[in-house]
Order: sequence, then C-alpha cells, then structure tokens
Amino acid sequence: MSTNTLDCRNLLCPMPVIRTQNALKELQEGDTLEVTCTDPGTLSDIPTWCRINQHQVISTNEQNNEIVFVIKK
Repeated sequence: MSTNTLDCRNLLCPMPVIRTQNALKELQEGDTLEVTCTDPGTLSDIPTWCRINQHQVISTNEQNNEIVFVIKK
C-alpha cells in the first residue's frame, strides 16, 4: 500500500473531482490519496463522488483556506 498526493489548489469544480478520479484510477486497492483543494465546493463534491464510487474518505481537514482529504481506494 502506498500514500500519494494530489495538488488541486486553485482549481474550481469540477476539476478537483476529475483529477481525483484520474489519480485514483492509477492506484491499487488499499492505497491512499491525499488531495489538497482550495475550492469550498469540494467539501461536498469529493465525499459524494467517493461514496458513489465506493472509495473511503478517511479524513477531511480544513486549515488556512485549504481542504485536505485523505481517501482510501
């Protein structure tokens, strides 16, 4: 299992979701992806997309206008 990062700062919806989707396609089951976003819309969009696509949001942290999601494939 590996941990990967994805920088989606300064991208607006739907780009953070699309980039998250593309990054997760490259990972193996059980790998995690840390996604950093600045678009507040991702607070609902990324967890919804993960739920629909059966990925697990392990944590969500907001700090200094950045949102960091840790997602397990």
